Amino acid sequence: MAETQVVHALAPAAASDDESAFEALYRTHAKRIYSLAYRFAGNAAEAEDLLQEIFLQAYRKLGGFRRESALGTWLHRLAVNRCLDHVRSRAARQDAVTEPLGPDHPPDRAGTGPITHLDLERAIAQLPDACRMAFVLHDVEGYEHREVAKRLGIATGTSKSQVHKARLRLRRLLRRP
Repeated sequence: MAETQVVHALAPAAASDDESAFEALYRTHAKRIYSLAYRFAGNAAEAEDLLQEIFLQAYRKLGGFRRESALGTWLHRLAVNRCLDHVRSRAARQDAVTEPLGPDHPPDRAGTGPITHLDLERAIAQLPDACRMAFVLHDVEGYEHREVAKRLGIATGTSKSQVHKARLRLRRLLRRP
């Protein structure tokens, strides 16, 4: 049986409190979900907290998983929704709608080698919340602008604008000295 079929078959067992089945689901999906959470949160500590919250929520909701889609797809949607809620609540706490795109300081890098994955992750973490959410959903996760707009509760044009601003800022952040 293919790995996806095995994981899909584990969903009912995990939903019925089979710890080893849930652990198998966690091991299969945790790395991808953590990467998503890190891109939204912008730092490792918040990403780890989000990862725990996402899997706790998944554990609680597994009984309602209707198997209409792949379990990985269901977990991804759950994770995106939780990450969006997290960023929105953080923005509300900071009482910020959209931060201005001010002067930037490129990440410290020795030499003039190629941009690394870590450089890109650090630069994404420096984006204002609204730009980062739109950029991650569109350029990283592959959602269309209309889907990004719907998820974020903004106009399609605003999604395009936020992604454009994010790309411009990333270019400045990643520019070689």
